[in-house]
Amino acid sequence: MEVRHRLKITHRARQFRISRVAFELAAFALTPLLFPGSASAQQPRYTGPGSCSSASCHGAVQPRSDNSVLQNEYTTWAVQDKHSRAFSALTGDPGKRMAHNLNINAATSSRCIGCHTLDVPDDQKARTFDINDGVSCENCHGAASNWLGPHTANDGSYAKSVALGLYDTRDLIRRNEKCLSCHLGDDAKSVDHEMIAAGHPDLYFEIESFSAVMPPHWKEAGASDASAVAKGLAVGQAVQLREWMRRIGRDAAQIWPQYADLDCFACHHSLTAAKDSWRQERGYAGRKAGSPPFNASRFAVLDLIAKQLDGAAARRLDVEVAKVNQLVSDPQADRRQISAAAGQAAATADTLARDLAAMNPDSAVSAGLINAICADSERIAAQGERSAEQAGMVINSLFIGYEQGKRPMNDAKIRTAIGDLYKQFENPSSYNPEAFARSLRDLGALAGGL
Repeated sequence: MEVRHRLKITHRARQFRISRVAFELAAFALTPLLFPGSASAQQPRYTGPGSCSSASCHGAVQPRSDNSVLQNEYTTWAVQDKHSRAFSALTGDPGKRMAHNLNINAATSSRCIGCHTLDVPDDQKARTFDINDGVSCENCHGAASNWLGPHTANDGSYAKSVALGLYDTRDLIRRNEKCLSCHLGDDAKSVDHEMIAAGHPDLYFEIESFSAVMPPHWKEAGASDASAVAKGLAVGQAVQLREWMRRIGRDAAQIWPQYADLDCFACHHSLTAAKDSWRQERGYAGRKAGSPPFNASRFAVLDLIAKQLDGAAARRLDVEVAKVNQLVSDPQADRRQISAAAGQAAATADTLARDLAAMNPDSAVSAGLINAICADSERIAAQGERSAEQAGMVINSLFIGYEQGKRPMNDAKIRTAIGDLYKQFENPSSYNPEAFARSLRDLGALAGGL
C-alpha cells in the first residue's frame, strides 16, 4: 500500500508534464511509421521519461511475467530508484554546501549536471525534456526520438531499436561503460580531489551490488541467476580496472599528482599512537613512508577472478598493475611513464573483459571465487578499506546469485558472516585489517562446502 501511495504522489507531481508529453509522443511514434526511413535521417532528440510512462508501455504498477519486459520500468525508476532524484540532490543541503565550497551553481555547472541529470545541447532536447527529471531513461538508453515509435511496433525488435540509436545495455561491456562514465568518470566527467574536499563522496563501484539496490527494472535473458551474476561482476571488474587505468593515464598527462587517484585513507585516517597504528606496523613496501599509495581496490578482486578464469591475462595484469602502482607511488616518477604504463594495463584489462564476456560461468565458479577471496584474506585486508569493500560487495553478490539455484544448509550463518564483513568498513576510520582478515577467514570456513 505504501508503494502504491508513493506512486500516486509521484504521478500527481508529474501529471502535467506527462500529459504534455502525449501529443509529442504521438508525433514521434507516427513519424517513422508514416514515413519509413525518416527516423534515421533525423537528429536524435531527448524526449524525457514521460515518453515511457504509459501503463501499457513501462508505467504499470505491477511487473508482468508473461512478457519479455516487466512493463513497470518507469514506475520502479520513479518510486524506488535514487537516479530519479539525482538532480534534486544538487539543491539539497549537501549540494548547496559543495557548491559554496567550489564557488559554482550546482544546478547549472557542467561539473555537476554532467552526472546528476541529462546535460545535452538545446537542439537535442524535445519540448517534453525537463532537466529536473534527473538521471532518467535516456541517460542509459540514449535519445529516444528515433527509436521510440518503432520499438513499440508489431515488427519491432531490440536489434532494430539499437540500429536506430537505442544504447545496447544488454552488452555487458557497454553496460559497464555507461555506468562507469559517472560512477568512475570519463574524459568529460570526473570527481577530482577538489570536489571530494568540497564534500563529494569518494567514488567506488561494483556493478552487481549497485544494480541490486537500484533496484533492477530488467530481466537477464539466457542465463541462470548464478551464471548471470558471476559473469556480470567479472566483466564489471575488468571494465572498471580498464577505465581506472585510462583515468590515471589522462590525469598523469594533465594534472599530477591527482590525489583522487590515490588511496584516500592513507592520508585521511584517524591518527593514533605509533604503537597502535596498523599502517606503521605493516610498513610501506614498495614506496617511501609518507608517499600516498596507489588505490589498488579496483584490482584486488579482479586479480583473483583472472587467476580463476584466465591465467595468462592474470599474469600480465599482475606485472602491469604492479608497474603502475610503483610509478604512481613515486613522487618523482615521470608522468609520461605513468601514462604509458596505465595505457598498457588498460589494454590488457580490455582484452580480459572481452574474454570474460564470452564465457558462461556456472554456480561452481561463483563458489570457487567466494572461497578464493576468503583464502586471500591477508592480502586484500592489508590493501585497506576500499579493497575490503570491493571484496565484501563481490562476495555478497556472488552468494545471492549462488543461493538462487542451490541454497546451502548453512545459508543463514553465511549471510550473518557476510553482514559482519560489511560492518568492518562501515566506518573507514576504525577499519582494522586484522579484524577484516579474520572475518574473511571465518566466512571461508562456512563457505568451504559450497
